[in-house]
Amino acid sequence: MKVSAALKSALIPAILSYTSEANAYLYNTTIQTKYGSVQGVPALNATCCSYLDGYESVTVWRSIPFAADTGGANRWKAPQPRAPWNTTYVADTFGSACPAGTAPYGSPDTVYDEDCLHVNIWTSANSTAEKRPVMIWSYPAGANNAWTMFDGGAMSLQDVVVVNYNYRTGPYGWLALPELFEESGNVTTGNYGILDQVAALKWVHENIADFGGDPDRITTVGQSAGSAAVYHTVNSPLAKGLIVGAIAESGIRDPRDPASTSLAEGYNNMSTSVSLSRELMDLLNVTTIKDLRNVSAYTINEYSGFTSFSNWRGTLDGYALPMTYWEELANGPANDVPLITGNTKDESGAGYGTNNTVDQFEKSINSTYGSYAGQFIKAYSSSNSTEASMNANLLARDASLVGSWNFGTCWSKTSSSPFYTYYWDHAPPGQERGAYHMSEIFYVFNNLYGTDLP
Repeated sequence: MKVSAALKSALIPAILSYTSEANAYLYNTTIQTKYGSVQGVPALNATCCSYLDGYESVTVWRSIPFAADTGGANRWKAPQPRAPWNTTYVADTFGSACPAGTAPYGSPDTVYDEDCLHVNIWTSANSTAEKRPVMIWSYPAGANNAWTMFDGGAMSLQDVVVVNYNYRTGPYGWLALPELFEESGNVTTGNYGILDQVAALKWVHENIADFGGDPDRITTVGQSAGSAAVYHTVNSPLAKGLIVGAIAESGIRDPRDPASTSLAEGYNNMSTSVSLSRELMDLLNVTTIKDLRNVSAYTINEYSGFTSFSNWRGTLDGYALPMTYWEELANGPANDVPLITGNTKDESGAGYGTNNTVDQFEKSINSTYGSYAGQFIKAYSSSNSTEASMNANLLARDASLVGSWNFGTCWSKTSSSPFYTYYWDHAPPGQERGAYHMSEIFYVFNNLYGTDLP
């Protein structure tokens, strides 16, 4: 077939334009990080995501290491530098999840390994020079950064660079011992998970410009235990100046709320964490840190379930977790940035199918509110089980709303940045738990392609 000169004149610019656009996607670009070069891959395809305009532009880099293996001699140490790699790292596969002891959630085919400190990055940028705002996501307890619920492909189409990461939890993240404190140079123990969170944030700050992100516009976001990570970042001098905003979903409450000690944002004092850690050592029949580091992760997982999974939590150490939440509110945060927090309607004690007798409801109030119980019983008066069940939900929901409001009132006294709160009451279709804990996440990420709900 012959092509006329006129047609050539019309086609060549169009062809060059198409080729330029195709090659502009960042999965066609090799990017240099502090440890070595990386290559991304297309994140979305027409099968899942043809309804998303621009889906073909999204690049994902899966499991880029931001620190060394946390096993062996590095177990219960701050994140250590990674050995550089000399070849291009093709970041096309999700890596292992961090072992967490008794993790009650997750896919049965999840692979757990202590070499787990890595980030995933999504962007639809066509150039590394775009300087888009960045969101770094901290996942809830028992999860990991490979969950489809946290897929950042669709969110990146809103001109945001999305990052999530793994961090240590359970006994790996929160074990505290005097020997480890001395080993650290009398700096910290019991907060290796928080140190991972800060290390991931610092890695993003140092490297994200090469992925089209703006290191001066990073917002930290998380849900449940991830919201505790957000609040730790806001309050930590270790993260000073690294963030411009924070969003804590289902986590931050008035420190005087009795539920604040047992929900995701709770923490232990040092003596509690040390006692819990000594109990685990006794069960494992070891007496030294060296011996403890030689115990397999499989065995630690088997024995760390001797107590409630939620008892493994951050430790008030004066360093990574520098002061109580009440003290932090009174003194103001280390990072005075705009903060958003809130709750879902059916969580933290509220939910569908609640069935309480009047006696059960009043006993719960008495055990929770002590000398204030009479006022609560009067305010939520119940004469039968139907009313008791209804009021149990109502009280839990009111506590969430009031707790957020009280926190914001305290925040405004010592912070110059604004505070916002939300209340999520949408019940996703195809389930019977209402606006349940975590129900907002698919909508936050706009990744409904990652769920089997209708």
